[in-house]
Amino acid sequence: MPATMRAVQVTRPNGPLELVERPIPSPGDGQVRIKVQACGICHSDSLAVEGHWPGIQYPRVPGHEVVGFIDAVGPGVPERWTAGLRVGAGWHAWHCLSCDACRRGDFFACQQGAKVTGISFDGGYADYTVVPWQALALVPAELPAADAAPLMCAGVTTFNALRNSGAVAGDVVAVLGLGGLGHLGVQYAAKMGFKTVGIARGADKAALAQQLGAAHYIDSQATDPAAELQKLGGAKVVLATVTVGSAMAATIGGLAPHGKLMVLGAAADPIPVNGLTLLMGKRSVSGWYSGTSIDSQDTLDFSVQTNVRSMNESVPLERAAEGYQRMMSGKARFRVVLTTGN
Repeated sequence: MPATMRAVQVTRPNGPLELVERPIPSPGDGQVRIKVQACGICHSDSLAVEGHWPGIQYPRVPGHEVVGFIDAVGPGVPERWTAGLRVGAGWHAWHCLSCDACRRGDFFACQQGAKVTGISFDGGYADYTVVPWQALALVPAELPAADAAPLMCAGVTTFNALRNSGAVAGDVVAVLGLGGLGHLGVQYAAKMGFKTVGIARGADKAALAQQLGAAHYIDSQATDPAAELQKLGGAKVVLATVTVGSAMAATIGGLAPHGKLMVLGAAADPIPVNGLTLLMGKRSVSGWYSGTSIDSQDTLDFSVQTNVRSMNESVPLERAAEGYQRMMSGKARFRVVLTTGN
């Protein structure tokens, strides 16, 4: 085994992504080492690259959509996690299990500070990464690494939100935005049996929405999305994957009584809400956290069972900076995945 590996790191906020040689890390207590096959590039990687995450330490290797094989196991890891297993590691990597939030099962709200792959410690833009065992999800053999990687964040975020939304088969569920998150959200919604509506800007997106499984498409440039949703009986859920608060707000009037706007995209601008619209329909607006490792594993299994796949552009690890810029530009169709050749 070589002593060094390739890694792509950033050394300061808004610094360049640099390909370097590093010593291959060894797993510590409660950790495993993953030989990385693929790692998705997610918009949330900008939190590391641009330095927006409070207290982040540099240099840092980004990447929280990791797929590969366990090749070394540290002390204190449960026996089920052994060398040779094919695994993934996503956003949520660790929680303390002892604080009040964890004792209630709210691991995302861990009061000790839930750890995030590629932010709290080095992530998957590398040949190897070391992660806490709590981050691990089993990856089905049927999923190629590049297909599985985006499901570790974009996939689990949309799938887990929908299955916890309160909607049942036959309900109207709208997905706002048909990008990296939305193109998966439409597929999952359709496979779950919802009357699925795609909402995006421009008539040219209609064919894509239909291809993904949507029964209806709403062009938010040409029509009022709220009025169009009401023509369909009102949406039980609007899954908001865009990052524009005003676009999210434009759908609230289209919610059915007891309907819910679920916010998945981190909007830079506020979401203006008419209190009367909420009150008179008992409607709500809520955020959604992606999920833990078992949620990722469920996402992968469901994706195999129902043939949900991410649409990806793959680039080799050494072109990570190029891939990151393509993702940030919004031109990718629809996810960018780094491959290592391992």
